[in-house]
Amino acid sequence: MTATPIILDTGPLIALLSERDDYHYWSLQQLADMKGPLITCEAVITEASFLLKKRTTQEPAILLEMVHNGSIEISFHLDDEAKSIEQLMRKYTTVPMSFADACLVRMAERYPDSAVLTLDSDFRIYRKNRNQVIPVIMPELH
Repeated sequence: MTATPIILDTGPLIALLSERDDYHYWSLQQLADMKGPLITCEAVITEASFLLKKRTTQEPAILLEMVHNGSIEISFHLDDEAKSIEQLMRKYTTVPMSFADACLVRMAERYPDSAVLTLDSDFRIYRKNRNQVIPVIMPELH
C-alpha cells in the first residue's frame, strides 16, 4: 500500500520556512504527522521564491535544495496539462483562481487519493473533476 500524496501549496511552504509566520508551528506539526510524499509544481516554487525573498530572511535557493534532496517532489508538467489548466482558470474567473492554484487542482485530479496542504480557503470552493470536493488539510477557521 502506497502512502497518500500530499499536494503542497505555497502558504504552508512559506510558513514552514519562516518562524515569524503565524502558521509556522501548524505547518511543522502537519508535516511531522504526514506519511505520504510532498508533491507540488513549479508554479508553487515560483510563488514561494518570490514570497520567501519578500517576507523572510531565507534565500529562495532553499526551495531548490528541498527539491534536490527529495523533501519535495515536482510532480507536474505544464506542457501535458496546459489545456486543463486553462479550463480551470476560465471556470473560476470570479474567484479568481491563480495559475498555481489551477496547477494544484489539476494535480488533485491526477492523484485521486491526495489531499492539498494549504492555507487558502479558495480550495473549499474549487472542485476536481468538475464537481468533486478536494480533500484539504488546513487550519481550523476561527
